[in-house]
Amino acid sequence: MFRDEKEGLKEIKLKLEELRRYLDVDTKKERIAELEAEIAQPDFWNRGEQAQERLKERNSLQKWVDAWEEAAQELEDLQVLVELGEAEEDEATLQEIKGILPDLQQKVAKMEFARMLSGEHDANNAIVSINAGAGGTEAQDWAEMLLRMYLRYCERKGFRTEITDYQPGDEAGVKGATFNVEGEYAYGYLRAEMGIHRLVRISPFDANARRHTSFCSVFVFPELSDDIEIEINEKDLKVDTYRASGAGGQHVNKTDSAIRITHIPSGIVVACQNERSQHKNRAVALKQLKARLYEMEVSKKEEEASVIAGEKKEIGWGSQIRSYVLHPYRLVKDHRTGYEVGNTDAILDGELDDFIEAYLLSKK
Repeated sequence: MFRDEKEGLKEIKLKLEELRRYLDVDTKKERIAELEAEIAQPDFWNRGEQAQERLKERNSLQKWVDAWEEAAQELEDLQVLVELGEAEEDEATLQEIKGILPDLQQKVAKMEFARMLSGEHDANNAIVSINAGAGGTEAQDWAEMLLRMYLRYCERKGFRTEITDYQPGDEAGVKGATFNVEGEYAYGYLRAEMGIHRLVRISPFDANARRHTSFCSVFVFPELSDDIEIEINEKDLKVDTYRASGAGGQHVNKTDSAIRITHIPSGIVVACQNERSQHKNRAVALKQLKARLYEMEVSKKEEEASVIAGEKKEIGWGSQIRSYVLHPYRLVKDHRTGYEVGNTDAILDGELDDFIEAYLLSKK
């Protein structure tokens, strides 16, 4: 009696000790105390964005500490319960422990999974850009399907989204769209979606009902904090203004408030049209440019490392990360992990957690 439960608690204890070291719980507590002292200063709320950043940092750290301490306390309580039940050989206590233990194991498993979101910018907000590939209306419709899928995914995760650029297709769909995602570990999760996405289906735009294959690219960038220096020379920028083409108020659609910025040395193009003023749209576009330039430099370094390691892979339309097949059978398959799901409707409605978790586990 209680032998399996004691082994389960022993395993949880080892995992929590490992998590305490990995998460550096003690250092996080010290940092929280520093932030609390700063927040308590009389002029704290006069610091604008800096104050918001400090609150965000405090809340994020506190979430980790609370999760670990809650699990550690539950472990301690269960250990006491096991000792009491074992001394009295109480069957009712054994059943109570069997009911509680799986919940604690699940909490610890979630913390272990969260360990994988430990990249430099994984905790940041994200910027997602979707672009239709070759194929005209068919590819543009696929781009709009992907846009809806990711907006639904973000909604399920409790992330806040804001579309900053929307270029409608010629007949249907979108040529390209960019949106910001605000939420804890938004970039850490969504970076798993970066790559080429392939759709196979009977085209609703083909009068002969033939099967078509469409491609779209998805790029994900971390929103960078202001303390990261990215040098942008104004002479390297080509700035165009135009009338917003997406949904918006009368002012948005009747003035040339939208901004498109081309970074000449890199060829990167960013745009924003959702704000009412040209000045605000420019600020948002520059923030996106900063993120993309940073990510480009990181990618260059990773590519160089891959070449040295003999692991360089070609990136192109033939190297899709995931296929969504709607005909002649229904299947969504991730080519990086081999994970696949037959419920295509659920996936296209934003149920992406299993695909993202499989990818993060494969990169562990």
